[in-house]
Formats: sequence, C-alpha cells, structure tokens
Amino acid sequence: MSKKLTLTALVTRHVERAPASCALLVGDRRISFAELDQMGRAAAEWLQEQGIGHGDRVAVWLVNRPEWLALMLGLSRLGAVLVAVNTRYRTAELQHILAASGARMLIMQPRFRTIDFQALLEDLEPGTVPDLETIAVLDQVAAMPLLAGCSSLPFPDLVALDAPDAPDVADNSSENDLAMLFTTSGTTKLPKLVMHTHRSLVSHADRVARAFRFEQPGAGLLAPLPFCGTFGLVPVTTALAAGVPIAIMETFDGCPAVELILKHRLTHLFGSDEMYRRILEAMPEEFRFDSLRVCGFAAFQTGAEELARQADARGIPLAGVYGSSEVQALFSIQSVQGEVRERCKGGGFPADPEAQVRVRHTESGALLEPEQSGVLEIRAEGNFSGYFNNPEATAEAVDNDGFFSTGDIGYLRRDGSFVYQTRAGDAIRLGGFLVNPAEIEDVLRDCPGIAEAQVIGADVDGKPACVAFVIAQPDTDIDAEGIRAWLKNTIAPFKVPARVWFLDAFPVTESANGTKIQRAKLRTMAAERDSNTTP
Repeated sequence: MSKKLTLTALVTRHVERAPASCALLVGDRRISFAELDQMGRAAAEWLQEQGIGHGDRVAVWLVNRPEWLALMLGLSRLGAVLVAVNTRYRTAELQHILAASGARMLIMQPRFRTIDFQALLEDLEPGTVPDLETIAVLDQVAAMPLLAGCSSLPFPDLVALDAPDAPDVADNSSENDLAMLFTTSGTTKLPKLVMHTHRSLVSHADRVARAFRFEQPGAGLLAPLPFCGTFGLVPVTTALAAGVPIAIMETFDGCPAVELILKHRLTHLFGSDEMYRRILEAMPEEFRFDSLRVCGFAAFQTGAEELARQADARGIPLAGVYGSSEVQALFSIQSVQGEVRERCKGGGFPADPEAQVRVRHTESGALLEPEQSGVLEIRAEGNFSGYFNNPEATAEAVDNDGFFSTGDIGYLRRDGSFVYQTRAGDAIRLGGFLVNPAEIEDVLRDCPGIAEAQVIGADVDGKPACVAFVIAQPDTDIDAEGIRAWLKNTIAPFKVPARVWFLDAFPVTESANGTKIQRAKLRTMAAERDSNTTP
C-alpha cells in the first residue's frame, strides 16, 4: 500500500509499526513516536476548542521545541495551515506576515534569551492585522492582554502530557490541502508567503530520506536550524519520514552541538558554513568525529573550499546542498565522494530522481547546454504551489510548463548534477562573459593582507565593471592600488576590480538559515563611494 502523503501520516506510519521508537531527543528526555503523535492529537483538540478548523491559518512564532512539531501535526490533523514565522523577525516583519497570511491565531512564547517577543508584539498596531483574533502564549500560566482587540490565553503544556489522556481527533488532512506557508528570505523586500501542500512537503521528505541516506541503520539527526525556515524544517520532516531520532536544539551553539553529536552518535547535520566553523572552533584539538555520514552545507560567506578541507580532517564530511523556500531545502546534494573543490559547491544531484533542472540564457532566453551558465529553472513534485494571495508574482516565477525560475545562476554538469554559482542579481557581465563574483573573491582572499572580500557589479565612469569591498587582516600595510596590482598578475585583466574599498565589516542580515551578506547594500555603498571618491 502506498504511503499517505500528509504531515500527520509522517508520524502515524511509525506509530503503527514501532510506536516506542525514539522520535525526539530533548535534553535528557526521549519522546517516542507514540508520544509525539499524542502531543499532536492534544494540540489538535485544543486548537479545535478555540475554533480553528479546515483552511484556517495559524501563525507559529516559537524557537525549536517539541511544541512546534506538535502544532504542525495538530494543524495538519484539522486541515489547517501553519504560518511559519521567523523568530528573528521584528515588529514590522511580524505585522506583514500576520496581515498577508490572514492568520486567525498567533502562538508564541513571551521571550527567549535576549529576544522579548511580547514587547515586539506590543509595538504592533492592532488595526494592521484585522484577521488576528487570538494570541496563545507558551510558558505562561495566566492570560495577559497583549494586543487590543485580540483575546489572550495560555497554551497547554503538551510535553508534560500523559499519553493515555490525549484525545482521538479525526484526521481531516488531505494530500492536496495547503499545509504550510514559509517566507522567502530576501534581504531587500518584505517576504512573500510560499505555499506548500501536504503532498509537496511529504513527498519531498520521502525522497530526501532515500537520497541522503537517512534510511540506513543507526541514523540520527542534529536539528540546530530554526524550524520556521525550510533549511531547518526539511531535515526534520525527512527524519520523521525515515523514523530516525531528532536531537532538537532550541538555537544553535557550537559546544552543545558537539556534545549532542557525541552523546547520541548522530549521523546527519545540515546548516550554513558559519555553523560548521563554530563547530570546528568548539571541537577539542585534534579530535575527529566518527559517526557523521552526511553533512550538507550552504555557503553564505567566502572560503567554502578551505572550510571543507578543515572539516574533512575532523571527521565532518561536508557536501554542498541547494534549496529555497520554493523548491524546499535539500533539493540536491553534491556527491560526498567527490573531490573537495567540486563537492563544496552548491547544487549537486537532485534528491528526486524525476526532478528536472534546466538552464536558460540570461538575455536571449535560450536553453543552454551543460557547462554554460544561466538562470536555473526547476520542476519537481516538491515545488511550491505559488505565492499566497499573489498570483502576479506566481505567474512571473512559474511558467506554463511548471518550471520555477529560481533567480539563481548556475550550470548543468554532464553527469546529471548541477552547480549553483550565485544569485542572478549578483552575476556580473565582464568582457562579454558572465562572471561569478565568487571567482574573484576566492582570488582576493589569497592576496597578502586580505582577510575577506566581496565583489559586486557596478557602473564605474558610466561603464559596467566590478568593484571589491575588502576586510584587511590586522596590522597589515596594504592599499587599493597594491591589491589591484597584485590581481593584474593573477587573474584575467577584465576581472580586476575597477575600485577596491576597505570596510571593518560587511553589512549582513540575519535569516532563519544563517547570516547573509547584504549585497544590495554593498551596491548602494559602491554607487555612493564612486560618486565621491577616486580609486
């Protein structure tokens, strides 16, 4: 019999086969699949008592904790929709998500470490979220007024629930129902809401489980990235699909991550390059992991190849992955057996063997042959259904054949894999060639005296060119002309930046997936500096 492709079924399939098997590792507690299922049922009953039903949107604004997953299962059981709210969002972004989604309920915690969620909510103008009726708060024994016009109530302690007391709530989920709204992670515009059905989420999880070796004996996942983002949630739904334990981290920190991998002999880990650097820093000197099998990473900073080499030496087999809210995280992964220089690149082989990836010329629109760079387009069962209440944006992103134009630059390899190079807006046309700025950044980091570099396209003296922003190493004597002179002896002349400027730090934005450099802000800075300075 084929598997039912709903989020509820991710767990009930294991309850039927091995109810006592471990689903979640939370501190010293082991939560079985039967217990997680009961938590989901209890969440469904409570939500139902509050009037939540089929098609209603409920915003979840929580750090990683079992209740997040219980709510996912409870909403799934009711046929309601989870709106995943980034815990790093502030008042303006929260207002936008609540208003755009039409969420009837917000489920939140009052604070976490330095984040005062309650204060952020209190700064919100009530009239801007007309559909919001109820605010439920975890870790709070009594209701508190949080927002004018909305009722407030405490959310029950599902983790302390005795399994036999959990109710039996009918499963009203359907494979083609809308299940979740993710947000896009752009750095310059308010996020769009990305729609995923039960089928797209669960079919993708099943395929990733097979392609990423989750189904091999002894597998276990460390889950340090926020569940509110696809990079954090897809590994978790994949582990649920495969029936393997998930060690939950409320938020990532290097030392606890190392301890959890060792304690539970975890095999799978996914995150940003920044996260792996912090793990390496937290590891005892000369120590090597011997349990890790698949460690996918996305490079948001420079230096991916050197990071991969350092990780290899410490038993962390890094391989580049690719994904987005629209096609989901872990869409693909590079071969772990590949040469370091190639497997540290984003992209790889799609987890879905039936997925189609093609490349289109950025200007002519012609489809390109392997090894030619252009815009990546993807069609797969795990693709999103569109942008919520935004048919214009959906029509712009998805063609009549169902291919999603990713806005990313890359190329196909002849072995069936592909390589992600950069965002389309970051690619630079130089000397008649489409150039990935990372090529120049890698060379710049080898220049004596440079710690980090970012290269962007800009108009210089009215002509298209590239410019560089660099961070100098401490106590070095280096100037812009010295850097350009060094580059002229190292790379093709047309790739040498027309301007080089020094910064103390790059402008960044925090997303659910990691820290990303604001290249759009760098472009603005370049325009301002070029109009006021000379090289």
